[in-house]
Amino acid sequence: MGAFDLVVGVLLLGLFFNTYLYGICTYQFITYVQSKFNDTWLIKTVVSVMFTLDTIHSGVAIYSAWDTCVANYANPAHLEYVGWTIPFTAVATSCTAILTQLFLGHRVLLLTGSKLLFFIIASVSLLGFIFGCIAGIKSGIINDVALFAPLAPYVTAWLALQTSADLTITLCLTVALMRSKTGFRTTDTIINRLIGGAIRTGMFASIFALADLFSFLLHRNTNLYAMFAYPIGRIYTNTLLHTLNSRSSMKLHETVVETDNLRMSHGAALSRAHASHQNNTNNSSIFVRKEVVTDLAMDDGSVVEDKFERLSIHA
Repeated sequence: MGAFDLVVGVLLLGLFFNTYLYGICTYQFITYVQSKFNDTWLIKTVVSVMFTLDTIHSGVAIYSAWDTCVANYANPAHLEYVGWTIPFTAVATSCTAILTQLFLGHRVLLLTGSKLLFFIIASVSLLGFIFGCIAGIKSGIINDVALFAPLAPYVTAWLALQTSADLTITLCLTVALMRSKTGFRTTDTIINRLIGGAIRTGMFASIFALADLFSFLLHRNTNLYAMFAYPIGRIYTNTLLHTLNSRSSMKLHETVVETDNLRMSHGAALSRAHASHQNNTNNSSIFVRKEVVTDLAMDDGSVVEDKFERLSIHA
């Protein structure tokens, strides 16, 4: 390997991947704006703040590449210091993570109705945010890579808590959605999509956070950790935007999911569907069911339309 492969090379790989993910974030943001969802002002504000933060952070990442590879091309001693870009990355990533985790934690609350679960997720996420900011600020104060050993407890706590929050959200969403299955193919197909999205939500962010953690602890004298640290924020933003934009594509047999924070309800719609089906079966009736979906009640007051057509043939 070259002398700077684990210092400059891995840093550039991380920045390239970050730029690629930012391109996807931009596409997702444009899609969200053009879709004109009936979201609350709070959700729109969170989306705007996260995209703005991503734009600034991606600009900082490009500046970091220029500063390392161009401005200090003939100054290898520059690589022994982190400057201000790494501290900014830690703080910006912590901000993006807590916004996404609180948003998804609210979904857990709506799906499960458990305030305890939301409190646990919010508490872990908040602690991760605090330790992330502390780690970032202290790294800027120390500045010298050779003196980063005291940062290890803060970085470990930050990324471990952040990963714990992600995995807890994934587990809660998956279990809640699996329990919401109705036995109807269309509804279960929608729920399976949501389950897949929930799993991907936690896994990608967790993998990069753990890779960042172990790279920092085991290869502290290199920039290997930066290869994973820069893209994490874009992963969170893509997660949130994909969660919101997926509502447009979730159309199965004329069923449209119009939701931001969804709450699965096994209430009136499903009960009526089951009761109607059973009663008419006893009367020797034949039903041609066009669609049966459980209520998806939203914060903005919208509800997924529960509709079905039936053709009764009496004996």
